[in-house]
Amino acid sequence: MILCSNPSEQFQSYQTEIEQAVYSVMRSNSYVLGEQVGLLEQEFAEYIGTSSAIGVANGTDAIEVALRSLNVGYGDEVITVSHTAVATVAAIEASGAKAILVDIDPKSYTLNPQYLEKVLTKNTKAVIAVHLYGNAVDLDTVLSFCRSNKLFLIEDVSQAHGAKYKNKRLGSIGDLGCFSCYPTKNLGAIGDAGIVTTNNLDLADRVRMIREYGWKNRTSMLPGRNSRLDEIQAAILRIKLKYLDSDNQKRRDIAKFYYENLSLLPILLPEISSNVEPVFHLFVIQVANQNKLINFLKKKGVMAGIHYPLPVHLHPAYKGRVMHSRDMRVTESVVKKIISLPIYPELSNIDSKLIVNALNEFFK
Repeated sequence: MILCSNPSEQFQSYQTEIEQAVYSVMRSNSYVLGEQVGLLEQEFAEYIGTSSAIGVANGTDAIEVALRSLNVGYGDEVITVSHTAVATVAAIEASGAKAILVDIDPKSYTLNPQYLEKVLTKNTKAVIAVHLYGNAVDLDTVLSFCRSNKLFLIEDVSQAHGAKYKNKRLGSIGDLGCFSCYPTKNLGAIGDAGIVTTNNLDLADRVRMIREYGWKNRTSMLPGRNSRLDEIQAAILRIKLKYLDSDNQKRRDIAKFYYENLSLLPILLPEISSNVEPVFHLFVIQVANQNKLINFLKKKGVMAGIHYPLPVHLHPAYKGRVMHSRDMRVTESVVKKIISLPIYPELSNIDSKLIVNALNEFFK
């Protein structure tokens, strides 16, 4: 069976190094916010191109802590998309702010900047640009909107570790970058982990304090919480960070194979702007018969996915409660057509060909 993603195979790729790193932590008697977290923060900041990187417990916390570091909270509004993981909206609400959801661009599946002005109010404090599927938001337009309206820009880079926009790493362009390192991500831990990046030293200090009870020298200087990245996950991420660029290139190679072998089928393939160097966290196609194709692929041993089958504003927990743009046509349309094909660095040439052959057979 070919899984949509397979983090256990990545563990096997780096098993010896990972096990040595884990054993080293276990023998160190330093398990929380120790040497490994400090080194990961330094190395990740250098990789992304920011002055600071701060480890937190997970990607959802990364967004919440980032918002709180900006003093965004009760009575404030944060604009983002409905076509995202629920975590993005859950983090906004955890900060106390209200999520305002807008429609997406039909080509990139990311935030459509033309809707920003339509939902702007006196309570708007920030925009969260979700870089979905390893692609990038149109950051020039969004950043211009934020600057002209004195809004903060947070990048949600949970699906785009290592991707670039105009030769800059995502997570280095907005006021803050937020990364999930969930096991299936391009840079994935073996468990939960998250990272916040910024070029603003004051914001970095606030994020560090908020992640641990608001402490500075063990005195709470502002309201905080517990969102610490543990040493074992940091050690694992340090190993995987060394290989992130080469693993991302393997994803691009698989994507290239898909493009070359699926272009004649009645499939809408991903479109990438010339400004973007993508990392293909997911390879998302559009088809007219979504469920039929997914079931066919499953019979062939290919486990395709849907990311995401239901927009956040239509989830029972948010329906009728979360605010959104009146026009969500693209979001509500694409979820009925999108399919995520398997793509991860360890996907073999044989399995890639099997997937392509299955798709050709279906449309024959």
